[in-house]
Amino acid sequence: MAYDRFVAICHPLHYMVIMNPKSCGLLLLASWMLSVLNSLAYTLMALRLSFCTELEISHFFCEYNQVLQLACSDTFLNYLEMYFAVGLLAVIPLTGILFSYIKILSSIVRISSTGDRSKAFSTCGSHFSVICLFYGTSLGVYLSSSASPNSRATAITSVMYTVVTPMLNPFIYSLRNKDIKQSLRKLFN
Repeated sequence: MAYDRFVAICHPLHYMVIMNPKSCGLLLLASWMLSVLNSLAYTLMALRLSFCTELEISHFFCEYNQVLQLACSDTFLNYLEMYFAVGLLAVIPLTGILFSYIKILSSIVRISSTGDRSKAFSTCGSHFSVICLFYGTSLGVYLSSSASPNSRATAITSVMYTVVTPMLNPFIYSLRNKDIKQSLRKLFN
């Protein structure tokens, strides 16, 4: 979405050529393939672990880093793989998104009309707030897994990025709608 916004704002005349159905399909296919390979790598690495007796995960669902904390065998390679995957599949895309938004911001600043500038900011602002919410919580879960053994805090953070962020997503995007803004003002006034 950040690339879509980048092309729409920074290269509006080339949008239809750059964001054609074929390139969108290739982006989608690459995303799916990376997700499948990542899940397969996590599964194969977890299968080689041995666990002690009956264990209970005090979590809402089985996060990979919680499973690693319960393993009795050496988990060094698993943690190494997890941090590599977080770097590859989270930090690198986040860097690309932030770079796109820096370019978008520099293009928006050059827009002379305040109405057009406001429209561009509102279009990108909602997407950027969802990105901050999702990446902040998900990176927090995976990068703090070994630093903080607090299982309850990790569980709450996991719920934030798996349940709360998708639930807030339509609400955040609907705040751009003038009718909804007006209704919310009436509700709270």
